[in-house]
Amino acid sequence: MLISCGCPVSGVWADPLSLTGFAMRAEELGYYGLWSFQRLLAGDDQDLAPVYRSVLDPLLALTYAAARTTQIRLGVAVINLPYLSPTYLAKQASTLDVLSGGRFDLGLGTGWSEVEFVATGSNPNPRGRRTEEYLRVLRTLFKGEPAAFDGEFYTVPPSVMAPAPVQVGGPPILLGGTADIALRRAGRIAEGWVSSSRASLADIARGTQIVRRAAEESGRDPDAIRIVVRGVVKAGLREDNVPLSGTWEQIRAGAQLYAEAGVTELFYDLNWDPFIGSPDADRRAAGERADEILAALAPNG
Repeated sequence: MLISCGCPVSGVWADPLSLTGFAMRAEELGYYGLWSFQRLLAGDDQDLAPVYRSVLDPLLALTYAAARTTQIRLGVAVINLPYLSPTYLAKQASTLDVLSGGRFDLGLGTGWSEVEFVATGSNPNPRGRRTEEYLRVLRTLFKGEPAAFDGEFYTVPPSVMAPAPVQVGGPPILLGGTADIALRRAGRIAEGWVSSSRASLADIARGTQIVRRAAEESGRDPDAIRIVVRGVVKAGLREDNVPLSGTWEQIRAGAQLYAEAGVTELFYDLNWDPFIGSPDADRRAAGERADEILAALAPNG
């Protein structure tokens, strides 16, 4: 199982120096990837966790990190596809892939915030058909060849999108979702599945089986499907049913449980630590805590 980490995009530690410094340090310590997430707005009447109240744009943050790194992969978990056209996202994803030398992984979801749906003038429904068509448009444009698309939801006139991504076929696409139908879709049409921050270890184990079974039933190699999991770390405080909590040894033992469940990549997302990812946290203390956790859980250490 590959070990990655979350990018500083939320709360008080999401500043230029923290972002580049953390990315460079993560690469130095041998972390495989650096993952961001998307949150556009926090509605006045929404009861949201601190991690969602102040968030940098995920692709801009990853581009900023890409400029100061050379090896660590860069992923987003997830961009909510109803918010923007697949053509616009294809251009953004291709650009980041070019600028990073082919290091980008694209996670997609359908969203859950009604405030954001209204603010972007978007509609996630019908989720299944919209998602499948969205991926077909992306992959059409990622080829960098003359192409056109005329679908139920999206139209692309005869055109070419250049430059093409560095990765042949475009950045690997992973799908989020927790419903069985979404898990099966990830196994059928995506390179893998990326989990929710709310998913328990039992949810992950069950979801992994559904995704891989769907891949096999579609004639795909189930062992080639990526299972990427956001790990919410609670260092120093052991909590029941939170595998990545407690001492460093307990957290590492918890990580092993994810590996045994079939996870291919686990990323420690420190944005979910209220002492780090909250806009009300102490900036200096947040940075020191993040650096301590990053070093203590490093895959090379």
